[in-house]
Amino acid sequence: MFVAKEKEIGETEVSEKDVKGVRMKILLGESQGASNFVMRVFEIEPGGHTAYHTHPWEHEVYVLEGNGAVRQDGKDHELVKGSVVLVKPNEPHQFLNKGREAFKFICVVPIV
Repeated sequence: MFVAKEKEIGETEVSEKDVKGVRMKILLGESQGASNFVMRVFEIEPGGHTAYHTHPWEHEVYVLEGNGAVRQDGKDHELVKGSVVLVKPNEPHQFLNKGREAFKFICVVPIV
């Protein structure tokens, strides 16, 4: 068993191409003993965004705070606290902060 508080877990700046103002914490993953999924928390600063990208696995998202959007094929879908998103395998997508405060969400993906 692994137990921790989010505030005790270090975060890293996401420095991939076309990413702006995104930090990530791995809450649960292989290092903590998980064998199937990785649970991450992303925080996007105002005006920030992930890259518009795709990958061969799905992921599930739950919004914790802030105002944002998920973009697909040029259309933005509004996201607020309590919103959920299922990104299916190979769906192009991008997460954006549309507010004046941090946009924070949990994202769960399979270990690949």
